[in-house]
Amino acid sequence: MKVWILLAVCLAACAVAPFIGPGFTADSADFVLWQLRVPRTLMAMLVGGTLSLVGAVYQSLFANPLAAPSTVGTTAGATLGALVAIILGARLAPSGFPFITAAAFVGAMGVSLVVAAIAAGRRVRMNDVVLAGIACSMAAGALSTGLQFTADSAELTAALRWSLGHLPQVGYTGVLLLTPFAAVTLVGLLALTRALEVFIAGEDHAESQGVPVRRVRTVAIGLGALGVAACVAWCGPIAFVELIVPHVVRRTLGVSRRVLLPGSVVVGAAFLALCDASARLILPGRELPVGVVTAALGAPLLVSLVARARS
Repeated sequence: MKVWILLAVCLAACAVAPFIGPGFTADSADFVLWQLRVPRTLMAMLVGGTLSLVGAVYQSLFANPLAAPSTVGTTAGATLGALVAIILGARLAPSGFPFITAAAFVGAMGVSLVVAAIAAGRRVRMNDVVLAGIACSMAAGALSTGLQFTADSAELTAALRWSLGHLPQVGYTGVLLLTPFAAVTLVGLLALTRALEVFIAGEDHAESQGVPVRRVRTVAIGLGALGVAACVAWCGPIAFVELIVPHVVRRTLGVSRRVLLPGSVVVGAAFLALCDASARLILPGRELPVGVVTAALGAPLLVSLVARARS
């Protein structure tokens, strides 16, 4: 019964999200609703569902409730790639394709592939993969700081805006570009549900049950990096979604991966759609970046969940 109630609430939240915000005028109602708010809500659902599923898979894979795409360097790599593009001043490629988005994608995939290659090693354990991811994140962060030190004020402002996370869309171009990457990530990771269910008892138990541990973790990290890289490249880093949503679903529906993984997709989609809608209301006449809203909600909520789990 809990599953169906949660599903109904999430579907209702996604349905009403485009109507939350300043009212329409008669002249602009169709354009605002169908060219701005509906594609923006669809983008929020794609990004929220993808980030949440990747977070749930990484937490299962690493047996660590704080594991996230930032743990394996994906977010730091995307930030480095975007900063390189911003500092170079190449906002648009000659064909009109957004160069910052492409550079962020390349940066995220570059760092993630290094970690995935390490994860494919024969004698590598999960803790080694986490340490490799942290090292890659720190290296990418140091390079990003160095780039910002050389940038002028206009470039720093552009970098700051991108790093806050945003979802504004005009039309459906962004949704159409992101959908193939999100679909591959969602289908591929959900197909690993049975193997990840066995990971609950640890790697050794999984190997004793015939699960190909090296292949599962390499595929999971690779697919997660693909989805997160596409999301971060298009929308910037949006904090806490991949951390907080799996915790909420786990406390509501239980730890079984058969419920946790699809539940994280649905709840993550609704959570980010509502956060983006609320960003239109907090400051009258202005909009907050959705990354600010998720951070403001996610940090205290995560602390509360951790404190309640320990009590």
